[in-house]
Amino acid sequence: MISYLIRRLLLVIPTLLGIMVINFAIIQAGPGGPVEQMIAKIRGADVDPTARISGGGMEVGADSFGFEDFGDVSSKYRGAQGLDPEFIAELEKMYGFDKPPLERFLIMMKNYLTFDFGDSYFKDRTVLQLIIEKMPVSISIGLWTTLFVYLISIPLGIRKAVHDGSHFDVWTSAVVIIGYAIPSFLFAILLVILFAGGSFWSIFPLQGIVSDDWHDLTLMGKILDYFWHMALPIAALVISGFATLTLLTKNMFLEEINKQYVVTARAKGLTEHAVLFGHIFRNAMLLIVAGLPAAMISIFFTGSLLIEVIFSLDGLGLLGFESAINRDYPVVFGALYIFTLLGLFLHIASDIAYTFIDPRIDFERRAG
Repeated sequence: MISYLIRRLLLVIPTLLGIMVINFAIIQAGPGGPVEQMIAKIRGADVDPTARISGGGMEVGADSFGFEDFGDVSSKYRGAQGLDPEFIAELEKMYGFDKPPLERFLIMMKNYLTFDFGDSYFKDRTVLQLIIEKMPVSISIGLWTTLFVYLISIPLGIRKAVHDGSHFDVWTSAVVIIGYAIPSFLFAILLVILFAGGSFWSIFPLQGIVSDDWHDLTLMGKILDYFWHMALPIAALVISGFATLTLLTKNMFLEEINKQYVVTARAKGLTEHAVLFGHIFRNAMLLIVAGLPAAMISIFFTGSLLIEVIFSLDGLGLLGFESAINRDYPVVFGALYIFTLLGLFLHIASDIAYTFIDPRIDFERRAG
């Protein structure tokens, strides 16, 4: 197992590099980079044409550039006509675009090895500060949603498999289909209308994960206030997220129930409980455990985006979306690097969990 883990850890390097290369190439090829974003702000925000670039911002100075006629000087940036080419060059240098793409990528990856992600182009903060600041919201949403989805789906899926074809199986299947068919953001809007002052009751808050006076509350008051704020976002994600796992659990248990080793175990006089949880459970749960990393990544970084918008939760999903829209490349690539690294290690953790559930699995021998 040790040698297998070492090989998996070594594979993290080329996998991470490949993902970063592909995304870097795609994003660099897209229009509307940070230089164009700044040009658009200058054009549309009535910036003083006698301003000059200094460090990471704008400061008033002597006539550095103006919206003048510089002849037929062509520019590779949309909307740059009439701006001093020297000012464009200063912008490129400020954002690092005075270097060729390959050199920029190599510098970026060298810095990322020491977790130096640089500064945001537009937020006047380091990328690491932004991610750490937004992380508690996404961790709260992701962990609680994953926990409740598994706590609901696995027992429900097992019960549906045991009582396959019964009235319980039929009506719970209808609930599962509804949960699968309706996106989480629609459930979120419905919950807001019903319980957050939309049209009916105003029971739950609609902003943030804690109240403004949270620090003044007692320990129990802080816990209750936290769950009071998180109730609706988590409920919206759980309602739409438990369907797939429930059906997967049911199908896996149904497949195992009909196998020969189950018939043999029953013939030996074992109780249904012993057969179900002593033999079927560990075999049926393998695929479910394998899907845990993907489920966590999805809930952490993609599934909660619209939920964060609807409930005004300032988390990583919203940060990544805004950074991509604004072409804030340091935030985009820094977040991508961290999320990819986390996802790769979660997949390795999934393999370790395999061996705990079923010791018969030997990845090292299979790899050989």
